[in-house]
Parts: sequence; structure tokens; C-alpha cells
Amino acid sequence: MAIELTVEYKRLNAFFADYTKNIGRGGTFIRTDKPLPIGTDFIFKLAIPKLTEPLRLRGRVQWVVGPGQANDEQPAGMGIGFVYESEAERQRVATIVEGLMTDQLGRALSEKLLGTRRVRE
Repeated sequence: MAIELTVEYKRLNAFFADYTKNIGRGGTFIRTDKPLPIGTDFIFKLAIPKLTEPLRLRGRVQWVVGPGQANDEQPAGMGIGFVYESEAERQRVATIVEGLMTDQLGRALSEKLLGTRRVRE
């Protein structure tokens, strides 16, 4: 059974920063002194301003750094890899985010942040 974690973003810019730094690259890191075992499944519900329903992403613990292994450059926690059921699901999430970014920041800035030259259909 997957653990459900709700992340509520109060500002779109905070979500955009997380997306461009972590989520869009396929994973994220959760700082914790009690990392869960590798293979633990997560459901992330991302509550994002301007979306009527939370964005749901599946993830799985890929690697851990225990408190005894942590240092100044790598804190204790767990690396989560996002798992998409299909390429179509991954693309659906990317399209939603790209649309939000384009509407909020404009096409040129959103493409620069995302590192894309995609045309929104």
C-alpha cells in the first residue's frame, strides 16, 4: 500500500521552482532523519494554485541517506523517483505544468526554465 503525502503550494512560483529543480527531472529528495526503506511507494498529491484538483504523482524510494551517513553536502533523507504508468501520463503532467507556467510567466520564460522549445497545442 502506498503512503499518501499531500504537498500544498501557496504560491505558483514555489511550485514552479520545485518542478524545474526536481519534479520535472524525474524525482525529488525528502529530508528526514527516518528515511523509509528503498522500494516504498508514495502517492504525492500536489495542491497547486489555479488547479481545481491536486496533481497526483506516484513515486518510489530509490535511495536513502541515513543519519549516520549524512554530512554538510548530503543531509539525511530519501531520494524519490517518480513512476508514470505510461509516456502519455508523463506527458499529461508536463502539459499541465507547461500550461500553468506559460499562462503565468509567458512562453519565453517558461521555455527557458523548462529547457524546452515545445509548442503548446
